[in-house]
Amino acid sequence: MRIAFLILLSSATVQAADPVWVPAMKEVHARFAGEPGTLALFGDSISVSLAFWAPLQGSPKNMPEDMKAAHALVKDYLKPDCWSKWRGPKFGNNGSTTIRWADENVATWLKDHNPETAVIMFGTNDLGELKRDEYERKTAAVVDRCLENGTVVILTTPPPRSGHLEKSKEFADAVRQVAKEKKVPLIDYHAGILKRRPDDWDGTLPKFKDTKGNEYDVPTLIARDGVHPSNPKAHQDFSDESMGKNGFALRNYLTVMAYADVIRQVLRAERKKGH
Repeated sequence: MRIAFLILLSSATVQAADPVWVPAMKEVHARFAGEPGTLALFGDSISVSLAFWAPLQGSPKNMPEDMKAAHALVKDYLKPDCWSKWRGPKFGNNGSTTIRWADENVATWLKDHNPETAVIMFGTNDLGELKRDEYERKTAAVVDRCLENGTVVILTTPPPRSGHLEKSKEFADAVRQVAKEKKVPLIDYHAGILKRRPDDWDGTLPKFKDTKGNEYDVPTLIARDGVHPSNPKAHQDFSDESMGKNGFALRNYLTVMAYADVIRQVLRAERKKGH
């Protein structure tokens, strides 16, 4: 009985280990000297679009329970301007850009805005211009400059692109590798899309040819242009069904969950420690 009691006591007091990025990002955040609650979105057209992130400023419908808690935490913490006003080239997001653009300009963005956290996702345009080696190397360089600034990074794998599936898998793997090496949190958007729609994520497929509406109004995760996430009018909520048919909704869900985790385990934890 005594042995059983000790085993029970021991198991009850064991805490789950922090993800490897938690202590690493606490070290980064300890040297941050800017305004808490600032969030940059470094990326291409999939980040500059107001279909990304901005819809979460309101009251999203049909959120699962885990998202409700994460959303409440983020709304309480995030500076209001960072929902939709931090958009455009001067804030590090613009259409038709690649990681080369970020590599050339990230020092200016960090100097001008000094974000506490940065969500980074390039790769869709890079697929046609860069090889994996350059893409991975320059992604790592952009991450390094953020971390040196005291900015916590959340890396995001780029979505698959029609006609470039295998290369998009290589690029997603490159982002995973950088996240592992730099010990930063990762949003695996690429894997999330393929998990939900392994065979018909691509809106250019013949089965979607007769869908009414614009190129984004297609009931799968990548729009009919084969490039951008979809955003169909019929699936503007966060039900499980919608997150299998709305590519922007899925990215918004994954991002709010990841950012809430960073707030909970790093940003607020370090702020309390500092006071």
